Amino acid sequence: MALGIERQDGEGSISVVVLRGKLMLGEDCLQLEAVIPELLKEGRTKLIFDLSGVTHIDSTGIGRFIDTYSRLMKVSGKMYLAGASGAVRDSFRVTRLDTVFSFYPTVEEARAGL
Repeated sequence: MALGIERQDGEGSISVVVLRGKLMLGEDCLQLEAVIPELLKEGRTKLIFDLSGVTHIDSTGIGRFIDTYSRLMKVSGKMYLAGASGAVRDSFRVTRLDTVFSFYPTVEEARAGL
């Protein structure tokens, strides 16, 4: 299943990026890479990634979040990951990125944490 990316802009500087499918090496991952600078250019510095529809993630996919986190820190932004479960959540746990990134069970709970 190809990666689906949907943007949902909220109030102020908040955007939710809904991801579905496989977040792995390839053109799909490049699409996500292109979305982040666009969001930042528009002043969207509080990003919630809805990972509830992500079925697989590899090191390239995880690298996208590391890059995004770094970009957001430069502009005093925030990044929240919502809905990660199973193998996707385990990938963040194994790399110990679960101690760096903020995880929430749902987008609604992540939004409340902003």
